[in-house]
Amino acid sequence: MSGYGLDGRVAIVTGASRGLGLAAARALLAEGVRVVAAARSADALDTLAAEHPGQVEAVACDMRDVDAVAALPGIALDRCGGLDVLVNNAGIAPAGAFDEQRLETWREVLDVNVLAPVALTRAAAPHLLDQGAGKVINVASTSGLLGKPTLAAYSASKGALIQFTKALAAEWAARGIQVNAIAPGAFETDAQQAVLDSPEVLARRLRKIPAGRMGQPGEIGPLVCWLASNQSDFVSGATLVIDGGESSKL
Repeated sequence: MSGYGLDGRVAIVTGASRGLGLAAARALLAEGVRVVAAARSADALDTLAAEHPGQVEAVACDMRDVDAVAALPGIALDRCGGLDVLVNNAGIAPAGAFDEQRLETWREVLDVNVLAPVALTRAAAPHLLDQGAGKVINVASTSGLLGKPTLAAYSASKGALIQFTKALAAEWAARGIQVNAIAPGAFETDAQQAVLDSPEVLARRLRKIPAGRMGQPGEIGPLVCWLASNQSDFVSGATLVIDGGESSKL
């Protein structure tokens, strides 16, 4: 244990089958948290559950299905006996020129990246407000702060998620619930595989990052755990950037 005081708490982590969601789930599990791990990939979730017997509730869930998403808090309460932390991590980022992307693509991005976190948080609200404590952690992106070419829908959705974070933080602060966002930059995950597979593209990408490297998925874990803990009780409405300094330079 690393002293976050999370032992025995219950968290829901969406997009927990890979990448940053999997890293977040593993970090919380290492701190003694019971995790309701939700994602479309049931096999990957079963693997995570097998690694942590009795500590993981694996739930296959399509984030485009708001009813399935809204059912997750009930699963946490029924199977784990409580709910303390939401990690809204699941997201999609289809690239394409703005004038060529169909409106259906925008709808899907907004459904997964904005409506799903809203639906999950809304469904958890009665319990969190009744107990007068809770942590909502929304995984946004530096794209939601700065915008990126060919990622207009994704950038817009993550910008909306950041503003949702700020508004809800202001609304719930007096109720004992903290709402914060994490804005990751470039991390070595499946989402960056095309970059990682090309030495030329990777070198060009790394030149934009002052740290000279991409982040490792495990590096997001301590930040998630801190935001999930009582150590961050006076932090709410913040967007914490973790990008090797990329968004801090001109």
